[in-house]
Order: sequence, then C-alpha cells, then structure tokens
Amino acid sequence: MNETVRDLTLPLSEEDARGLELGETVTVSGLVFTGRSRLHIRAIEQGILPPLDFSAINCFFHVGPVMRQSDAGWEVVSIEPTSSIRFERYSPALVRKLGLRTLIGKTTMGPGTAEALREVGGVHLSKIGVCGNLLRRQVKRVVEVHFLEELGKTEGTWVFEVERFGPLFVDIDATGRNYFAELDAHSRERLAAMRGELGIPEDFAYTEVNP
Repeated sequence: MNETVRDLTLPLSEEDARGLELGETVTVSGLVFTGRSRLHIRAIEQGILPPLDFSAINCFFHVGPVMRQSDAGWEVVSIEPTSSIRFERYSPALVRKLGLRTLIGKTTMGPGTAEALREVGGVHLSKIGVCGNLLRRQVKRVVEVHFLEELGKTEGTWVFEVERFGPLFVDIDATGRNYFAELDAHSRERLAAMRGELGIPEDFAYTEVNP
C-alpha cells in the first residue's frame, strides 16, 4: 500500500475516482450516508430509498453506528465499519442504480460489485486498523437521519459530515481490480513455488490435527 495519505473531497467525480490507484491510502472529507442490509433490500426489492440527492451525497458507508441522543441532538458513540462482503448480493444493483462512486467498509467485496464500480467509475475503500471509537472523532456533525422509526438507530440511514475520515485504502479501484483478490492469487502462486522448492509433492496429504 502507498504510505502517502491523500485527502479526498466528497462527492468524488468520475475523474477523481478513476485517478485513484489500487492500494492507495486516503482519507475522505464531506458527506457520507450509512446503511446495512435493510437499506439494500428495501432499495432493490421494494424501490424504497432515503430522500437524498445522491449526486451530492454519493459516498455509501457500510456501518451500523452506535448513536446517542442528548439535549444538543444526536451524537456518535462508535462508528465501526461492517464487513462489506455481506452486501454483495445487492450491491452491484445499488451501485448502478445510484451511480455510487465511493463505498466504505471493512475488507472487500466480490466480482459483481467490482464490475459495477468499473462501469460507473467508482471505488471501494477499506478501513485500516482504526477502531470505531477513534473514527467517531472524525465525524464533524450529524446532518440528518431517515427511517429511524421504521428501522431503528442501527439500520436507519444517517448522513454524516466527516473530516479526514480514515485512514482507508483503495481495495477495489475503478478498473475493477481487487487488492485482496490479487493478494490471494499471489499467495497461492508463492505457496506452489515454495512447495516445489522444498520438494513437497502436489498430492501431499497434511496431517489433520483435530479430525
């Protein structure tokens, strides 16, 4: 991964997204909206979307935030990203439907989402080792919330203004390349080479420790 950290201004343009390199380290500043399983299901199966201008709020953050309401309004207690691969069934359709240029989550997504991001000119950004209690400090303000009564605080759609949110890295770029898929392929190649160097036959049966 690139050690230089670049701050991106949201919403990303297609030009900005296509200019990002696989493995590049970034932070983001601007508006993001949140969602988990219920947002995906309602959007794709029922056609229900939060009333947002997705051309202006175009960064989808995969998270179920822990929120607290006080006299001053809503505040973020913790904001740990959830595993994005959970939403692979619906994500390609949602990316195309909303023209999403930025997805943020934990680890990565599948080939369907990678292809959709390639088509629209978007990226998936994965969190780098910062806990949700620290990430919440990068939330500048809670802008609004939708579907709170229907879905509750975790599954409701929150809009946050964030500042230098991250660090994150580009694990799926706008050409459809996937950092984790390429790392896995490289590891498999190296394992095969190491077996050859050590003289371990391909059909070698490893001992089962806990059969």
